[in-house]
Amino acid sequence: QVHVVESGGGLVQAGGSLRLSCTASGLLFRDYTLGWFRQAPGKKREGVACINGIGTTTYYTDSVKARFTVDRDNTNNTLYLQMNSLKPEDTAMYYCAVAYYDGDAASVGVLLRRCPEGDFEYWGQGTQVTASS
Repeated sequence: QVHVVESGGGLVQAGGSLRLSCTASGLLFRDYTLGWFRQAPGKKREGVACINGIGTTTYYTDSVKARFTVDRDNTNNTLYLQMNSLKPEDTAMYYCAVAYYDGDAASVGVLLRRCPEGDFEYWGQGTQVTASS
């Protein structure tokens, strides 16, 4: 059984930083593409950042480029999202999710263009991030 757990959310002032973590168990971690998604009240869930299994290819939504960094530690089955220069519009529930693609080339081919929510099968419960103005 796959189990996904996020941590690291909190309340920070605008301009501050947070580092989210996500652990996933019950699967061969390095074989899976991982993603961070977020949903603000009244808005659709959006893909924030995604990374392929071996950590060589990433995708970022435009609004977080140059501020957020996604990386992974396959030895410890952990995904991270470093968030700098947080803005009030980054306030949302942040979710970690897991997707399987048949081979790294397939994952890279997707991530070079987008991070499709529908491809992600396993989800955590979320961690709240609030950036106050």
